[in-house]
Amino acid sequence: MYYSLLSSSICIPLAVSLQPKTTWTSTKFNNEKKVGSCTRVPRNFNMEKLQSGYLFPEIGMRESEHTQKYPHARLIRLGIGDTTEPIPDIITSAMAEHVHALSTVKGYRGYGAEQGNMELRMAIAETFYRDLGVKGNEVFVSDGAQCDISRLQLLLGSNVSMAVQDPSFPAYIDCGVIVGRAGNFQEKTGTYDNIVYMKCGPENNFFPDLSTTSKTDIIFFCSPNNPTGYAASRQQLQQLVDFAKANGSMIIYDSAYATYVSDDSPRSIFEIPGAKEVAIEITSFSKFAGFTGVRLGWTVVPEELRYSNGFPVMKDYNRIVCTCFNGASSIAQAGGLACLSKEGYRALTTVVDYYKGNAEILVDAFSSLGLKAYGGKNAPYVWVHFPGGEGYVRVSGFGHRERILEASMRLKNLYK
Repeated sequence: MYYSLLSSSICIPLAVSLQPKTTWTSTKFNNEKKVGSCTRVPRNFNMEKLQSGYLFPEIGMRESEHTQKYPHARLIRLGIGDTTEPIPDIITSAMAEHVHALSTVKGYRGYGAEQGNMELRMAIAETFYRDLGVKGNEVFVSDGAQCDISRLQLLLGSNVSMAVQDPSFPAYIDCGVIVGRAGNFQEKTGTYDNIVYMKCGPENNFFPDLSTTSKTDIIFFCSPNNPTGYAASRQQLQQLVDFAKANGSMIIYDSAYATYVSDDSPRSIFEIPGAKEVAIEITSFSKFAGFTGVRLGWTVVPEELRYSNGFPVMKDYNRIVCTCFNGASSIAQAGGLACLSKEGYRALTTVVDYYKGNAEILVDAFSSLGLKAYGGKNAPYVWVHFPGGEGYVRVSGFGHRERILEASMRLKNLYK
């Protein structure tokens, strides 16, 4: 897990490796002011196992507290990975055109396919999985990768074991807790009994030692990684696929930052031979297209992926989507199609390069201070061993260039 750190002297909220806070105990609850009367409905026992609040709202709360305490401070936000640069006009124009068409008889559209507009599904397959054997019907368009993480947890149920990278994106763990898969929380270690934590740090090149990793049914794996910014190599991902096949495991592969890859690291798990038999891939328009507020993503569930009894996973996922989801906004999907046009994709590449330039500035700033900084090459995040913390700090490269430069200057002045 990684949590927020507010530095009052430089006014920059950062995410830092810390143990989660204590759970909501009955004593704490009894000290709160009670409003209204109680029903006879018991609280979901799994919700009681969640530690503190969800990470990103907590970062926002700490920012608000800091602003209230120091009302004249110019706060630079490098904690939450939210995009800041405008969406290219070619994309917003396509969405606006779709919106205006909805006010006409000819252009109005109601419910769409729960799995997404087939034209967009085909465009995703062609743009991101060309020559990898992924077909349009294997692509499920959604309202974002984080929502798909929850739907996949619901799909797989509570009676399976899971492994996560350590550190990792908090939604994998929190959703596992909610569905009842995590077991009890151990205050001393800051971990859950039934989750296998695969250590991924500088000491092992940010890739787990699979020779000592326990067998689990599900492996959540993010590359390029959030928060460390490390992109797994082709050889490493081949080891992961081979490990999953040997153990009969299923990989949930999060490639939300794939378009930031600058070297020859794979952008998709399906570049690895055999991956379609063991992996599901989730990704998003949020970070490469600036759709954090528009909400659009997709999940690829290959036809080859089967349960232990031979039943296709794709059929069950289709049922989950049709039961729990009415499809992504047609407006967002119109924007998605524009993103994947030749002109739209070229414009988005420029924005991605801008954020990568921000990350490079931050890496240079930390390195000039003698701090060991990782990431910032294949992802918009920098992972820094920071003095005064209990581990590492994640710094986001999302932001306007002038703010990134000012943040770098403040850090240099503070720690020189």
